[in-house]
Amino acid sequence: MAERQKTQYEIDMCHGPILSKMLRFSIPLMCSSVLQLLFNAADIVVVGRWAGDNSLAAVGSNTALIGLLTNLFVGLAVGANTLAAKYYGARDRDELHRVVHTSILLSMLSGLFLTVVGVLGARTILIWMQTPDNVLDLAALYLRIYFLGMPATMVYNFGAALLRAEGDTQRPLYYLSLAGVVNIVLNLFFVIVCHLDVAGVAIATVISQCISAALVLRCLVKDTGPLHLDLRKMRFHASTLRQILRIGLPAGFQGILFSLSNVVIQSSVNTFGETIMAGNSAAANLEQFVYVSMNAMYQATISFVSQNYGAGNYHRIRKIVIRAQCCVLVVGLVLGNAATFFGHTLLSIYTSSPAVIEAGLVRMGICCATYALCGMMDVMVGGLRGIGYSVMPMLVSLVGACGLRLLWIATIFQIPQFHTIQMLYWSYPVSWLITLSVHVLCFLWAMKRVKQQLLPSEAPASAELLEEEISQ
Repeated sequence: MAERQKTQYEIDMCHGPILSKMLRFSIPLMCSSVLQLLFNAADIVVVGRWAGDNSLAAVGSNTALIGLLTNLFVGLAVGANTLAAKYYGARDRDELHRVVHTSILLSMLSGLFLTVVGVLGARTILIWMQTPDNVLDLAALYLRIYFLGMPATMVYNFGAALLRAEGDTQRPLYYLSLAGVVNIVLNLFFVIVCHLDVAGVAIATVISQCISAALVLRCLVKDTGPLHLDLRKMRFHASTLRQILRIGLPAGFQGILFSLSNVVIQSSVNTFGETIMAGNSAAANLEQFVYVSMNAMYQATISFVSQNYGAGNYHRIRKIVIRAQCCVLVVGLVLGNAATFFGHTLLSIYTSSPAVIEAGLVRMGICCATYALCGMMDVMVGGLRGIGYSVMPMLVSLVGACGLRLLWIATIFQIPQFHTIQMLYWSYPVSWLITLSVHVLCFLWAMKRVKQQLLPSEAPASAELLEEEISQ
């Protein structure tokens, strides 16, 4: 890649101090992720306050399902980010251009596909999830309108992923700030003034998604560097698409597996009635603010590790992962336990029902207080993906997290004395701890192979290490 002056938005991930640069990368990303969550949180708060508990349950119960339907394509955005960061670190401008144009076209087609699936299949899928009849119609209406905005959502996700490859997490924050303000104002207008209930908050979310997508596209089109997008040159480059799919599909399938287990848990929650459903929805939404704050370190790990892997900087990779783990542990412990301590006050934002608040506190006391384990697990996954391993963390997550949760529900949860909402929630921290432990072992193994690849003169030859690398 030809030398050029870096802009104020770029971060040199391959040289200099690591921690300060990771924080510079992560903090705007945390804020961006929180703003994205505010889109849905604003929906839940507005309907909970001005439309009633049924509307609150209808909107909140869609969270797991939306994740299930979108995570495959969000995983593809991870593939685009990983590949773009790798070529950015290797300074390969031509390959980077192919990644940009392939990724944006893929995002548009992915969004259109999700719109068709979401609009046509909403009611059927909600029935499969055992959504109560008095909530079903409202939930289906919200879901159908929400998925009309999927093309914009995918374009933003892929565009922001490409910008992260060069360390730019600031401009996506600016774009989401504007879109978030629009979303909240329209939520209040459509529900309080127009009395549109769940349809109003869904329409407001779609409009805000379109704004953020248009801004990120404009940013890429006007970029004069290696991330420049020429809309007339958008097409699929076969080798680039294969590489994005090789990394992104396992990441997406892993997201689907987690969402599938969450959908199964949501179905079990639904059997406890509307009060538990509403409390669970509000608590889960609050927990997401802790999760996305930790997830910023996962995103930083992918970008930093990928760039240094592309640049051949083996010794920085371990340092990056260790620093990311320290950061995510602090964030998870502080925010998770603070949210639990102030749980009653925070849940009161969503609902004034004492029963719903108490139901939410039960979930937060188990899941939110132990959320640091989930963040540490994700950082290890980010490290593996950054060095090109995507199938391995997917398989570990399938067995260690998703499989264990489903087994928990099918066995322990079915025992009469353990058939409680508390025991259902305990499936989360148990699965996080087990999966984290296995991911650490996998990363240590994978780094031995990376050392042989990047530093062959320092890596001892052995039959095991000289075997052909596992197919990704």
